[in-house]
Amino acid sequence: MQTFFQQILNALQLGSVYALIALGYSMVYGIITLINFAHGDIFMVSTYVAFFVGSALMAYAFKLPGLITFLLTMLASMFFTAFLAVMIERFAYRPLRKAPRVSAVITALGVGLFLENFTLATIGPHPRFLPPIIPVHRFTIFGIATSNIQLIIIFVSAIVMFLLDTIVRRTMVGMAMRAISWDKFTVPLMGVPMDRIISITFALGASIAAVGGTLYGFVYTIDPYMGIRIGWWAFISAVIGGIGNIRGAMLGGYLLGLVEIFTPVILPSSTYRDFVAFSLLLLLLIFRPYGLLGRPVTMKV
Repeated sequence: MQTFFQQILNALQLGSVYALIALGYSMVYGIITLINFAHGDIFMVSTYVAFFVGSALMAYAFKLPGLITFLLTMLASMFFTAFLAVMIERFAYRPLRKAPRVSAVITALGVGLFLENFTLATIGPHPRFLPPIIPVHRFTIFGIATSNIQLIIIFVSAIVMFLLDTIVRRTMVGMAMRAISWDKFTVPLMGVPMDRIISITFALGASIAAVGGTLYGFVYTIDPYMGIRIGWWAFISAVIGGIGNIRGAMLGGYLLGLVEIFTPVILPSSTYRDFVAFSLLLLLLIFRPYGLLGRPVTMKV
């Protein structure tokens, strides 16, 4: 039983990161029905920003407490990544808003490839680790081994997801996002600045992914191609939960975390993880194509 709860805790840690990235896919798709395939690489960029900012703060601001250094690192990563996402939307996606859908998809793939190869050319292929911004303390609770870093990842992710859900559901900006998602042709006639709201959506989705990137870098290595696999798993999370649905993306992220952690426990090898994840996606698309919390799309005439 202790092993089971140990794996649940590990799944919550990994699922939190998947959920944070999946939110960006769902937000962008929900508002302009675009699958932003560059989102995984935007997440990758955020981890490198956290690496360089965290290293600089550790080297030149050594008197700062670890918690303050962590918050400054995460905020810097969020700001830069949000700015990058807004620039990508402005110069790569906005000119294609009325173009055939395949043009935007190809552009998104091209942006992702550019980010990967630019990072590879400028920083190099070698895996890196975030500096120990917060000292690791390991302890045992009721026989379950954990650490302060693991608990920080879980609780910070939960707080950020709660704040995003509140913004989308209870603020004027969130109301404008939901309105554009429902009828993007009528909303501009009501005085809503659609371009600005779409840019805010990209910025929010990218900054949430940057939180995930900063937290991810505490426990895993980072490299220029890390966004490919993690981006696909986060995309599967969004589809399973119901792409376009904020809470569905959160649910899907935690479900994929469970799949990744428990697959090598139940099956003889961890190499079955991708097979199980994509099989789960295939079954869901057959029996519930709009996701666990999604709703069938109705055509508005």
